[in-house]
Amino acid sequence: MSEAPPANLPEYSVSEISAALKRTVETAFPFVRVRGEISGLKFHSSGHVYFDLKDEKSVLNAVVWKPNVRTLKVRPEAGLEVVCTGRVSTYAGSSRYQLIIEQVELAGLGALMAMLEERKKKLAAEGLFDAARKRKLPFLPEVIGVVTSPTGAVIRDIMHRLEARFPRRVLLWPVAVQGERAATDLAAAVRGFAVFPVNGLPRPDLLIIARGGGSIEDLMAFNEEVVIRAVADCPIPVISAVGHETDTTLIDFVADVRAPTPTAAAEMAVPVRADLADQTLDFERRLRRSFSAGMERRRDALRHLARELPRGDQLFAQPRQRFDVTAERLTNALRRNIDAHHRAYIAAATLLRPAGLRQRLERCGERAQMLAGRMERRFRAQASEGRGRLEGLGRVLDSVSYRAVLERGFALVRGADHTLRRRAAQVVQGEALSLTFGDGTVPAVAAEGSHPKPKSRKSDGNQGDLF
Repeated sequence: MSEAPPANLPEYSVSEISAALKRTVETAFPFVRVRGEISGLKFHSSGHVYFDLKDEKSVLNAVVWKPNVRTLKVRPEAGLEVVCTGRVSTYAGSSRYQLIIEQVELAGLGALMAMLEERKKKLAAEGLFDAARKRKLPFLPEVIGVVTSPTGAVIRDIMHRLEARFPRRVLLWPVAVQGERAATDLAAAVRGFAVFPVNGLPRPDLLIIARGGGSIEDLMAFNEEVVIRAVADCPIPVISAVGHETDTTLIDFVADVRAPTPTAAAEMAVPVRADLADQTLDFERRLRRSFSAGMERRRDALRHLARELPRGDQLFAQPRQRFDVTAERLTNALRRNIDAHHRAYIAAATLLRPAGLRQRLERCGERAQMLAGRMERRFRAQASEGRGRLEGLGRVLDSVSYRAVLERGFALVRGADHTLRRRAAQVVQGEALSLTFGDGTVPAVAAEGSHPKPKSRKSDGNQGDLF
């Protein structure tokens, strides 16, 4: 038989017991760190965050009040293993205890890498990392936007490298690259540059997002989803230059180009001005050589055509002669034709007795003679005009002929085989030559010492002998 409870036990109300338990729990666990896996995650419309921390055997309710949500280092995600720092308290409304969380941290590097891998798969499935989305960087941007800390060595390295290669205008958007507000600042900077021009500042042709090296926790801002989506939506080509060469963040996959270091990003952004100047000069030299070679080929072709063309008087001699003969024959034929018609008119007039008809026939004959005269004068005028055009063409041909050059005092030198001698080196001592001048050809013989000496830079004003 059980023992009866003492009659003098104090009596408590439900609220008193709940308050006493609350004081006891909060006194015993004023500040604790609890490790577990997040489940049952709920972001309430009030701004508070509710979830459970669980392990293999137990579950602990947890809550993050709205003021602390903005200061969390790690955003809660379902299935993520974390270490939560806070205090244990009770909730009298449902007779349960809970952890009031002030900070959330990842439980070790393995958990962090697992979270990043899961986030990478999610964003890749949306197509944010596709190679088809990558854009080509501008060859020589006029304005470069840089998103980084204004006080670190990164901005100095970038400016120094740009100055050494090809100075460009740089717009710096200062941000925190580490800490609670880093991700928000980075996303705001990228989206801010996208809406330029603002307040007279031009829109950048290229963006560089950069920071120095650090641990994976230090670089977490560049793995946040809000930053990745801001870069994916940016209409400006982006170079990612976060950390050292071995550091990798999710922003490297969404950027158009990844640079191993901030200095390398500056090298990718602009070419070397000295190299461009050398290349331009090389193009100019090649263009001049090509132009000179083309002109020389045309000169040679023109000289060849000039040698092949006959003299103007020879080209037009026979046509002129045929023209003169034809004109004379036509004039004589017209004159004979007119005379024959005139005689026929006179004969017809003598046979007709009426005087009036005879007079009319005589007038017709006179008119016929007048028309014949006009026809002859018109033919002579046309013949003279044609002869003038023919002579003009002959003068044009003479002007382009090499013989016009000979008339100015030059001579054409040919060997015994009638081939041209264009260089003194082609002339053999004692060789029989022919010199063609404007009015004829003279034979000559190459004497000893006929080869000219090389020209000196100064001239004594006298022209040496050819032979």
